[in-house]
Amino acid sequence: MNYTVRRIACVIGFTLAFTAALLQPAVAQPITLPPMPDNIRVPPGYRPFLKGHAVGTQNYVCLPSGPSFAWTFFGPQATLFTDNNEQVFTHFLSANQFENGTARATWEHSRDTSTVWAMPVASSTDPIFVAPGAIPWLLLRVVGAQEGPTHGRTLMAAVFVQRLSTVGGVTPTTGCAQAEDLGKKALVPYRADYVFYKNRYSHDEGDDN
Repeated sequence: MNYTVRRIACVIGFTLAFTAALLQPAVAQPITLPPMPDNIRVPPGYRPFLKGHAVGTQNYVCLPSGPSFAWTFFGPQATLFTDNNEQVFTHFLSANQFENGTARATWEHSRDTSTVWAMPVASSTDPIFVAPGAIPWLLLRVVGAQEGPTHGRTLMAAVFVQRLSTVGGVTPTTGCAQAEDLGKKALVPYRADYVFYKNRYSHDEGDDN
């Protein structure tokens, strides 16, 4: 075999190997969970399948409270990213059509726009786990799910959501004490990890982190 033929054979071999590598199915990376309080652990029978790192604000408005005034929470506004800094969800408060419009924490998948609503069922401010000046860690149960307009279903499998590793976001301690403050809003920066759980025996389609 002359030099030219050998070179062509090497190029073809390399191309085939590279193409085969690209065609290998992606293997979902395991989701790492931090130590956490027992009361916000997900019940047996479920496993994490999605995780996002949230950056955004916890939002408060100054409203009457008895004879005085107080900051009242009116929802989060955050974008969630993967470990590779790719946007994966948005997080906000919206009306859950499956509960006659009850306002619930909402997550919408950034690619297929599947959506879930969840309600908190347990929380923790245990200082062993929760940083000083950070909002509580939460366990939430999904109370509504909707596929996207193009039949995206990534979030449809979610049954529980955890809010973990929080930083910031706590209610302000000043600025809402008199009538002149009514209606004032405070958008408090926060970060957190959100982990989504599905039935342990469901299929792996859409698994991501």
